[in-house]
Amino acid sequence: MQNVNREDQERLLARLKENEKIAKKFFEVEASVLSTLNFKDFFDRLLTEIKEKFGVPYVWISMISSGKAFSLLKTFVASEEFLRHLNVVEKNDFLEIMGTSLQPKLINTGLNKLRCLFLFDQTMSFKSIAVVPITFDGDVAGSLNFADLSSERFKPGIDPSLLEQLGVVVSICLSNVAAHEELKALAFKDPLTGLLNRRAMERALNREFNRARRYIMPLAVVFIDLDDFKQINDTYGHDCGDDLLKFVATSMMNMSRQSDIIARFAGDEFVLILPGTSPQEAQGLIERMNYFFMDHKMDVDENHNHIEISFSYGIAAGTDEGVKDAATLLKMADEMLIRTKSKKSR
Repeated sequence: MQNVNREDQERLLARLKENEKIAKKFFEVEASVLSTLNFKDFFDRLLTEIKEKFGVPYVWISMISSGKAFSLLKTFVASEEFLRHLNVVEKNDFLEIMGTSLQPKLINTGLNKLRCLFLFDQTMSFKSIAVVPITFDGDVAGSLNFADLSSERFKPGIDPSLLEQLGVVVSICLSNVAAHEELKALAFKDPLTGLLNRRAMERALNREFNRARRYIMPLAVVFIDLDDFKQINDTYGHDCGDDLLKFVATSMMNMSRQSDIIARFAGDEFVLILPGTSPQEAQGLIERMNYFFMDHKMDVDENHNHIEISFSYGIAAGTDEGVKDAATLLKMADEMLIRTKSKKSR
């Protein structure tokens, strides 16, 4: 009898030691991700640490497509490598699996019902899965998913408390990282229009200029200045002037490609950086914008009084004579703008 008790005690002791090791690994993962302050590093480190410390062959993230967390992720992360570890799921499909509970789910049967959570290139080679919900600003945002070739690894009935704790930590970190990313973005955005500010534009222009030179690609820059903007401010007030700037900024963004970069340079001046674009193609875009503003005047009151919008512009290309760097390219576009405005004033 004493031998049996001793064997039970030894098994219990061994289990406690194993649980301590597992808890320590969870703590190490949590400590590691708590120190990151951007989305890409946060998720890269989280997935890498889990794989290495726990030997889990499949670890990935699912994000609800309509959630704010996924919207921010798209804004701040463009890494194709990272996106290979991200699955996007509809909210209704996610809730059908998880319900409203934030408890982790351990599943080793009927895995095909979880297909909407799988990455596009995943096969059904794994036999068990743990789905750990993560939240953002109090709402469910998606899940951290673990899968294994063994049906025993994540079988129902195993204590999920450490997984639940990890989900809470990841959720807290997600909010912290989002706040830091948004704060950082404010340093590069014009607060009125939401466009890049001059500082961010200059960095982007340097990057695109070097890329165009390296890969022998066309690059056009357009300097835009709204006509009679001071008169609009004097006539209708600065609030109306601000509304006009926002209207122009939004309209130009809607007419541009995803690869184009639009910035507010200063006051009523804007800069368009157009990668892979010849001067002739840039001219075509500007003409489309000009026609748009001719047809879409901005209402200033309920009586449908409106402001006619027009602008002057200058176009320069990376291949123009005398352009040796990004700064001279921008200067040349500005000089072309000045010439245009001079002709209009005659």
